[in-house]
Amino acid sequence: LLGPAAGYLGTGPVVVVPPGSLHRVPWALLPALRERVLSVSPSASSWLRARETEPPPRSRQVLVRGPGLATGGAEVPELARRYGAPTVLEGAEAHVSRVLRELDGAALAHIAAHGAFRADSPLFSSLTMADGPIVVHDFERLDRSPYRIILSCCDTARLASVGADELLGLVTALLPLGTAGVVACSAPVNDEAVVPLMLALHKALGAGLSLAEALRDARAALPGDATHQATGWAFSAFGAA
Repeated sequence: LLGPAAGYLGTGPVVVVPPGSLHRVPWALLPALRERVLSVSPSASSWLRARETEPPPRSRQVLVRGPGLATGGAEVPELARRYGAPTVLEGAEAHVSRVLRELDGAALAHIAAHGAFRADSPLFSSLTMADGPIVVHDFERLDRSPYRIILSCCDTARLASVGADELLGLVTALLPLGTAGVVACSAPVNDEAVVPLMLALHKALGAGLSLAEALRDARAALPGDATHQATGWAFSAFGAA
């Protein structure tokens, strides 16, 4: 797929800006990229904008658990202990208006919820909260979307092609709104296998790594069975944080 370009990648981080027809490729599975620090961007301008985005002055973390997950978002209580005093929204408190209010301007947001992609209208793709869905349009109401956002949800990295390789979806909406980095998933995944991936990802972030570095290391820490491995490869890092 990369052809002769693979020979020019050097040894540093790699940024892939794919055309619309290739946006669901699990790039980190390619032999030339498997051990690399890899991020994906819908466009070169989105990546440059993300790289220039400054973190918020306050390091505030928000952890959200939506309803109906097979594990109940089991990583969230462990992450809450790890971060000390984050804002945790779960049960009835994880309603749309409260979640959006807390996400506004956060340094880091982790959302464990069911995700749904709308191929017919991608800006109405959604994350399921206690009282209904948060859709892509809702994030546009924020003064500033979270600096880093981790979406422990199915299908959140799916995008729809519009026109000449323009892509629409949750990731393309977040990057222009103040988000510098996103971890999201391009396929349905096993809820139980997501939990160790997310715990390893946050551990690496706590050590000062970028999202792309943390995701690479989190994949390497997963058990070697097919379910955990497939789950790890379904997630990608977007942006530059």
